[in-house]
Amino acid sequence: MSVFELPNGEKLMLLPQRAAMWNRSKMLIVSDIHIGKSGHFRKNGVPLPVDTNNENLWKLSGLLLDHKPERLLILGDLFHSSYNPEWEAFNDMLANFDQLETILVKGNHDPISNERLLTSGMIIHNELIEDGFHFTHEPIEEDRGGRGYNLSGHLHPAVKLKGVGRQHLRLPCFWFTEKNGVLPAFGSFTGTHPIRPKKADKVYAITNEQVVEV
Repeated sequence: MSVFELPNGEKLMLLPQRAAMWNRSKMLIVSDIHIGKSGHFRKNGVPLPVDTNNENLWKLSGLLLDHKPERLLILGDLFHSSYNPEWEAFNDMLANFDQLETILVKGNHDPISNERLLTSGMIIHNELIEDGFHFTHEPIEEDRGGRGYNLSGHLHPAVKLKGVGRQHLRLPCFWFTEKNGVLPAFGSFTGTHPIRPKKADKVYAITNEQVVEV
């Protein structure tokens, strides 16, 4: 775990489970869970274990139990494809936290209708502005002055590390620039995309048990 102070003065607790905790607002923030991805691949003939989706839900449940947030913010791509039984498993998990406010900032992989989403009790936004943050699914490059520090997902960022003997290691990471912060993909079957950080950027690599600035 690491604590990062953003340019807007807010602090985020960066968790090795690929999530961030905004303690002042009692909010757990995740992105790119991609519920239904494993089921989508199995439906199309790619053999994947059913436990892939369950592992994501167990991990999320564990975070909710450990940190006891009042709100859960999902920065898009909660889903991967159209409705399937894995969506019901997610609904069942949420039902165990009936005092939790769940907010979804919709992403490009969220094809399920707002009407069905609302049946789960979620609050739906295309973007969200709150207390110095501008929450979106995709990073915003253009100047959106006055809307706050942009926090997003979408990129599935990873950093490449070099070791002795020409060894290379690619790890998911949190990536912070002057105006944008990008969370790693929460889902365990999502893939990663190497980033090219600038010298002034802050990058925190994620191992199985810790978050380390690199």
